[in-house]
Amino acid sequence: MKDTPLSNCERDFLLKAIEEKKRLDGRQTYDYRKIKISFGTDYGCCFVDLGQTRVMAQVSCELVAPKENRPNEGIMFFNIELSPMASPGFEQGRQSELSVKLNRQLERCLRNSKCIDTESLCVVSGEKVWQIRVDVHTLNNDGNLMDAASIAAITALCHFRRPDVSTQGQEVTVYSPEERDPIPLSIYHMPISVSFAFFQQGTYLLVDPCEREERVMDGLLVIAMNKHREICSIQSSGGIMLLKEQVMRCSKIAGVKVSEITELISEALLNDRKARKAGGKCGFAESMPQDRITALKKDETPVEMTDVTETANGIIQKGEAAPQTVPSPVVPVPGVGQVGQGLQNSWGLEEDDEDDYEEEKNDNSGDEQVEEVTKMDVGEGDVVEISDSEEEDVVILNPEVPEKPKNTGSKSHQKGAAASKKRQKK
Repeated sequence: MKDTPLSNCERDFLLKAIEEKKRLDGRQTYDYRKIKISFGTDYGCCFVDLGQTRVMAQVSCELVAPKENRPNEGIMFFNIELSPMASPGFEQGRQSELSVKLNRQLERCLRNSKCIDTESLCVVSGEKVWQIRVDVHTLNNDGNLMDAASIAAITALCHFRRPDVSTQGQEVTVYSPEERDPIPLSIYHMPISVSFAFFQQGTYLLVDPCEREERVMDGLLVIAMNKHREICSIQSSGGIMLLKEQVMRCSKIAGVKVSEITELISEALLNDRKARKAGGKCGFAESMPQDRITALKKDETPVEMTDVTETANGIIQKGEAAPQTVPSPVVPVPGVGQVGQGLQNSWGLEEDDEDDYEEEKNDNSGDEQVEEVTKMDVGEGDVVEISDSEEEDVVILNPEVPEKPKNTGSKSHQKGAAASKKRQKK
């Protein structure tokens, strides 16, 4: 799946903002995003947050045979995995051009700079050496993956501890952490890469470009340097021509940024060492309550709380004073409370009047319908049917044998029918 391309309006907006020395997240030209470093439960596991960019580095080791041309040196192996979870543009199971480029830059930054003593990784010359493997996983991509990967890799290497070993003749014994304390790696210096993005053919320069700024940039310059201001590697991409003055200015900026990041890494390692020594929560257990495990974490907006009490007191003083006495309620009947201003209660009276009116109307209509019933001569065995056109009910009456004249019998049957009709309505 490919990334959604930028529209011309977005591209023009970004370039116009860069010309005015403004950035989308409010940073200045040479400002880095906020960097967070946290560690896992095991040694050698490191999480680095560079703004919204999040990577994880894991270091592992194993005993292998050395290379023929270097029988006394250990082996360093680096791998960067671009997961589709980090960006929809990354594909699973195949190496893209970006992953190959990042792998080469990371190897050039850490392995070719000789920052780790590989001879100390030799166990038996020509037979057994330690192979150190660094796997960097991208959890979220918001630009500048190279800087985040280099910080995570060197921090994980400084945090890693390999098992202790002993040799007796040709036998090699590897001790567990319970038997002997693990041994840290011998690290001479900490090279860290700093990325510079160029726009308008090198006219404008930005440090630590985000993902949208990387889409509109013309070229990229990556400088790997340690705190001693020694350049470990430098690489330019994008096909732009840079002047000597531009490269020198970028190197000076990189020296300042590398010193700040190195102090941050040293402080994070020291805090983790103290927490593990004190037996407190560290690594994954500490990250859970602080929501460090999630890839995206929205920071809370800081609220100024210094003068809240003074402001509240001022508002109270300016406001109207509440009445001291409360008017006593009017009690119309003993034992009855009252809510309101003591007016006559008219709630529900209108509905009762309407109901009474409808009942009277129905009674009158029923009497009129009874009077309009067709008069029939009732004889022996005859049946009187009374029809109601309004409700379409039929009442069948079985009259008794009348003892009186027919006229009086018909009148009595009509009265009985009217009485039954009223009972049914009630």
